[in-house]
Amino acid sequence: MQDLQSRIALVTGASRGIGAGIAVALARAGADVAVNYHEKAEAARTVCNEISGFGRKALAIEANVGMASEVKRLIAEVQDRLGPVDILVNNAAIARPQQLEDITEQDWDEIIDTNLKSVFLMTQAVIGSMRRRKWGRIINLSSVAAQTGGAVGPHYAASKAGILGLTHSCASLLVREGVTVNAIAPALILTDMVTSNPKASPELIPMGHFGAIEDVASVAVMLALNDYTTGQTISINGGWYMT
Repeated sequence: MQDLQSRIALVTGASRGIGAGIAVALARAGADVAVNYHEKAEAARTVCNEISGFGRKALAIEANVGMASEVKRLIAEVQDRLGPVDILVNNAAIARPQQLEDITEQDWDEIIDTNLKSVFLMTQAVIGSMRRRKWGRIINLSSVAAQTGGAVGPHYAASKAGILGLTHSCASLLVREGVTVNAIAPALILTDMVTSNPKASPELIPMGHFGAIEDVASVAVMLALNDYTTGQTISINGGWYMT
């Protein structure tokens, strides 16, 4: 499948897990991909090598996307080395399982900055060029935690619920600009984030098992290809939450 040829994708938090899976799937569909990471440089390079194997350009860039100055630097480097961003996937997130009474102000701020503020900053940074070219795809990774409370904690659930509101607002504002904005809300996908959480059990899922990264990545590619879907939340959760 080569439907995204000539498109430039940027995936935040793409050195592993769902982000890495989406980055590779977009490359398989024809896009050149910037792989953002914060700490795991070697893992990001591994993802880039896999992308290059499909004959696509790949670029690993370190940046803390919860900081405006870092976002500005990230976008400038992608534009200089690959071109303007056509497809933005806001995936960067941290999950810190905690009880309500144990969450400090620092914990709250770090989760909100990484998981929610980053989505706003990244979206704000790319919409100008998308508007000028009358084409853009913004895909935000939310979570079943936004819909049910989840298995991490209220700080995580609040950050992921905020993504849904931000998605709806941006979709409405950009609906006549050639830019679609959608969210994906996975539940307990088989990643390090899930397997390291003692509260995450397949017993929470009606289907009785964790989901696969490919289940999420295929939906991201669909949203990148689709011209007529915007403001939607696609739930990939094994029946945990039904809309």
